[in-house]
Amino acid sequence: MRRIVLLVLAVCFANYLSAQNQSATWIWYPGDYEVWLSNDMQNRRTERGTFFPPFWKMDSHYVLVEFHKEFQLDKPEEISIYAEGVYNVKINGKMVHGTPSKLKLDKGTQKVTIKVHNQAHVPSLMVQGETVNTSKDWLVTFEDKEWIDETGKASDASGTTYVKVGYWNFNDPENKPSAFKLPTRLEHAVSVTPHKDGKLIDFGVNTFGFLTLKDLKGKGQLEIYYGESKEEALGIETCETLDVLDINNSSPADTTLENSKAFRYVYVIGENDLDFKGADMLYEYLPVEERGTFKSSNDRLNKIWDVANYTMELTSREFYIDGIKRDRWIWSGDAYQSYAMNYYLGFDQETVKRTIYALRGKEPTQSHINTIMDYSFYWFLSIYDYYLYTGDREFIEAIYPRMQTLMEFVLERRNKEGLMQGLAGDWVFVDWAEGLSKEGALSFEQLLLCRSLETMAFCAELVGENKEKDYYNAEAKELKDKIFNYYWNENKQAFVHSVVDGEQSDNVTRYTNMFAIFFDYLNDQQKQGVKSNVLFNDDVQKILTPYMRYYELEALCALDEKDIVMQEMLDYWGGMLDLGATTFWEEYNPEKQGADHYSMYGREFGKSLCHSWGASPIYLLGKYFIGVKPTSPAYDTYLIEPYLSTLEWMEGTVPTPQGDIKVHMDNQTLTLSAPHGVGTLRLNSSIVPTANKGEFTKVGDNLYEMRIDKDFEYKINYKK
Repeated sequence: MRRIVLLVLAVCFANYLSAQNQSATWIWYPGDYEVWLSNDMQNRRTERGTFFPPFWKMDSHYVLVEFHKEFQLDKPEEISIYAEGVYNVKINGKMVHGTPSKLKLDKGTQKVTIKVHNQAHVPSLMVQGETVNTSKDWLVTFEDKEWIDETGKASDASGTTYVKVGYWNFNDPENKPSAFKLPTRLEHAVSVTPHKDGKLIDFGVNTFGFLTLKDLKGKGQLEIYYGESKEEALGIETCETLDVLDINNSSPADTTLENSKAFRYVYVIGENDLDFKGADMLYEYLPVEERGTFKSSNDRLNKIWDVANYTMELTSREFYIDGIKRDRWIWSGDAYQSYAMNYYLGFDQETVKRTIYALRGKEPTQSHINTIMDYSFYWFLSIYDYYLYTGDREFIEAIYPRMQTLMEFVLERRNKEGLMQGLAGDWVFVDWAEGLSKEGALSFEQLLLCRSLETMAFCAELVGENKEKDYYNAEAKELKDKIFNYYWNENKQAFVHSVVDGEQSDNVTRYTNMFAIFFDYLNDQQKQGVKSNVLFNDDVQKILTPYMRYYELEALCALDEKDIVMQEMLDYWGGMLDLGATTFWEEYNPEKQGADHYSMYGREFGKSLCHSWGASPIYLLGKYFIGVKPTSPAYDTYLIEPYLSTLEWMEGTVPTPQGDIKVHMDNQTLTLSAPHGVGTLRLNSSIVPTANKGEFTKVGDNLYEMRIDKDFEYKINYKK
């Protein structure tokens, strides 16, 4: 029933936002709405009742912009004008008196120019007429005297490439962009029980939204303590979030709090005779159709998928955020993983684009994204992945100028050897790991930069900047050579962690080595060396965060160690389930006991128990076990390489821009279908597989391949 309700709401929400059947949409300067909305969202965080904003530079929208488009009208036409802000209108260069909401245009050439000012919200515009309508091909300027045309090119002679006008499918004049809010639905508490001086409310699962106290009556101060665990809610001196309210209700009234919070448990203490009869909440969510699915013969694995799915649902808001309790901010490293999970779950392109825009912000570039060096690099990598999965070239053209300026900033910060090394104001993160050295030039940062340069070259070619493509390719090749010359240790058969004062450190960590595997930077001998000497070496510092466990398991999948990955998922994520987790955590150390699991950052309840990077089984199961991945943009070509591991059977759907790829597999049969493109099925079988269409070709020991065409259900017999 819940799924049906979600689907109905998602359809309604899609109709609200969809531009497919509308002739006009609200427009703004590109990226400005995303910046404004992200500022609004990220500044909602509180800690112990105190406003707690992000610690990096926050940009703002342009307060004055000018929109423009020229039309050829076959007959006179009346237009309606709607704007978020004060505006004036010019027709064919002549100012129109006043602030007209309706205007009649004559037949012939009509050059419409509308300037909008708004200090508080993003200057936005909607024009509606029979043929004159605001759309993505309007021109816009922030008074830099360089118009942006429908091809994304500036009209001056400089040759600079700019992005197109911004829009997000707001298609009703009454639904103004500044008024956007996520929808809510009513949820009920599982229990409300007396506890010492107050009442303890349990909603059964970790959740997010607006608490409602039913039939609240009395006068006095009301203390509300929130917890992702029971211990946190009852820890009134150390819980992370709380509210203190002054209540004066002479008669019982339902009271819904104004600010959203994350919680499973809520402990409420009221002075004097304050009391309430029960509790509900307005659950706030981003409606996204659940297209990606997974089910198998292993109930524990199915539960892991479901909890990962719910974790993603909670951390998918106006943007992809890190956690619902803390920080409720947009972090590039967290978002990069959320994008990947999204491609195997909801395939929500709009939220990916909004998040990429919000993270990048505005010029001038003065610091790394989130102040973190590696997070700037994840931002570049996310753009390559977005294009691979969606084929959205328009977005690449729009974001490319911001890629250029961020890369210029990055390259200017290299040391004398041409390597990335933390400067004043830089946070070199890598991972939460005890004793992890950040001294010198880390091999991990060079590896991420190399991949980012390759992404720049790829995108430069897409937008027709061939000289820049050659430049970025040359920089990437030179850096890759340096990575092997500076960091590869032949005796250790691994990359060392860092170079300090020109000397290799003796320390080997997993990060660079595992990324080099799925970046395909290593030859077969080097891969085997890394597998033996790093990934299978218990003397190398272990990874305890789901954040980096995600990449470690992907490296093992790339090394065809999927049985190990399957067991790791069952043990690691299953270990959180055994402790009662209803969402997956920011960090999990199986050696901890009891409430020690909830501590982090030196705070008793500092750990987020619902963190986006905890949901990575969605990606691993979709890409490496159901086994579906694009091999060219938008799944024009793709690979299906299903792998049962220890399962008796599994089935799932993987979303694509053109529909869902469906796979069902047991030990002897495989059925699959795809809606688009040309696929390759790669299958391990102890016999030659047979199919109701097509023939298999042997490509290795017990390894076979067959072409998959669209819109046909394949039924295949094989033997595991």
